[in-house]
Amino acid sequence: MTKIDATTIIHQHNAKEFITDYWTKRAPKFKELRREELRSEKMKQWQDEICRYLPTQKPLKILDIGCGAGFFSILLTEKGHEVTGIDLTESMVQEAILLAKEEQSPARFFVMDAESLAFTDETFDIVVSRNVTWNLPHPEQAYAEWLRVLKRDGLLLNYDAEYGKYHHEDYEKEAVFAHKDVTKELVEQCHRIYHMLDISAYDRPRWDIDVLLKLGARSCTADTTVGQRLYQKKDKFYAPAPFFGVFAKK
Repeated sequence: MTKIDATTIIHQHNAKEFITDYWTKRAPKFKELRREELRSEKMKQWQDEICRYLPTQKPLKILDIGCGAGFFSILLTEKGHEVTGIDLTESMVQEAILLAKEEQSPARFFVMDAESLAFTDETFDIVVSRNVTWNLPHPEQAYAEWLRVLKRDGLLLNYDAEYGKYHHEDYEKEAVFAHKDVTKELVEQCHRIYHMLDISAYDRPRWDIDVLLKLGARSCTADTTVGQRLYQKKDKFYAPAPFFGVFAKK
């Protein structure tokens, strides 16, 4: 069988279809990994990380974008907030519903495009996401939508990494990391996603800050020490690429 390069894939498939196919294949094992993460020290670390930015009043209306199997949604409902998770991949949403039921979380989940949200303006107090923007074909459009659904004085918390720039590093020498149990075929599909998207070449998080300010955010900062604090231990949740947080106030 002839090997197909990323350019051919873009011609043969819509980029979102290709990306959704990747996450559909990963969904069942992804839920298992998130279940383990919820029952590890990472849950409290992430609760502390996110909640230090949040206003003290409860419950806040929070939108978890690209929720995957529901990790952020579940840990934030445990803190008393009203959380809605959305993901483009239907099978991920199904896994999130199952995991939330296991964890007795009231989080709600819907299939929805992060670049075209079905919510009215100023619906949420907080928008959160993790590992989403790196695999969006139109990230600036997504950011515009995320700001649109935030209430005045609302806060956007986006955690991501420059995966596209670092995926050629020799991670096989690591004992464990997030892709360790992913098949070679899926790793290759992930690498093709990096190559097909412009965001892989951006200077992040500088690009994110510039875009969010251009779109009307009143303030925007970044924290490039998030990965050093949350991923010190090279466990099964570890991701070697530089991890950062972007925080914008509407």
